[in-house]
Amino acid sequence: MSEHETKSEALGEPTRRDFLYLTTGMAAAVGAAAVAWPFIDQMRPDASTLALASIEVDVSSIEPGMSVTAKWRGKPIFIRNRTAKEIEEANAVALADLKDPVARNANLPPEAAATDIDRSAGEGKENWIVMIGSCTHLGCVPLGQAGDFGGWFCPCHGSHYDTAGRIRKGPAPENLAVPTFSFISDTVIKIG
Repeated sequence: MSEHETKSEALGEPTRRDFLYLTTGMAAAVGAAAVAWPFIDQMRPDASTLALASIEVDVSSIEPGMSVTAKWRGKPIFIRNRTAKEIEEANAVALADLKDPVARNANLPPEAAATDIDRSAGEGKENWIVMIGSCTHLGCVPLGQAGDFGGWFCPCHGSHYDTAGRIRKGPAPENLAVPTFSFISDTVIKIG
């Protein structure tokens, strides 16, 4: 044992100095966590953002041929109750004639073809189409029931979409995207 070494240090037992090092380290860790927590906590989405994660839209008053625009996650959502004639015209389009042959429907596999049924709400609800209302060229909001194909028309740069929201003419590279949605009743659509 050296002259500055205590008996407990020589035997390898904890000393008062060891205890002080340990408590000082623990106090520093707790202090660092207390300082960091407000910065970590502020990264969580606020209540208004969480509330918009999904919306429910009552479509009971939308007659065939009419559409409404809802807002979801800060984006316009087009919901249209298509007429039998609009569905027939959309079904008559050959996939080879489409600029974008992919459905772009978040409810289906990514490789799904842009058939009318794969762009709509599905079997039994083919008349309903739900799309994000942002032109795929530069994000403008297209006008409904307009353009060369009776669907949507983006006047900013001249993109024409058909009644299934498929790009048919103009600079837009893709079909209007279909968000995740489902009918939670015969008259209410849940988006998100």
